Amino acid sequence: MKRMGMLFRAKANKALDRAEDPRETLDYSYQKQLELLQKVRRGVADVATSRKRLELQLNQLQGQSSKLEDQGRKALALGREDLAREALSRRAALQQQVTDLETQHTTLQGEE
Repeated sequence: MKRMGMLFRAKANKALDRAEDPRETLDYSYQKQLELLQKVRRGVADVATSRKRLELQLNQLQGQSSKLEDQGRKALALGREDLAREALSRRAALQQQVTDLETQHTTLQGEE
């Protein structure tokens, strides 16, 4: 019984091999390669877009950080330590965000 099953499978595989056109197989493989290439290109474009968006956010946060530092200095010059502390506290929170975004930016650069 086992031998009959093996014989049947061998004959079926041989028939399928004859029916298979190598050109069709190559065309199919080529089409799949093109689809994969398109997906890779889309992925690279998405990564580049995300990286650019992060760069814009970084620039904005760094500008806000500088502004808060200036406000803190001015508050100290006017003798308003409470305002200076508040400005520096906000700046510290922004600096943490900047650090996090820089880490993400570095990761995205590595993916490109």
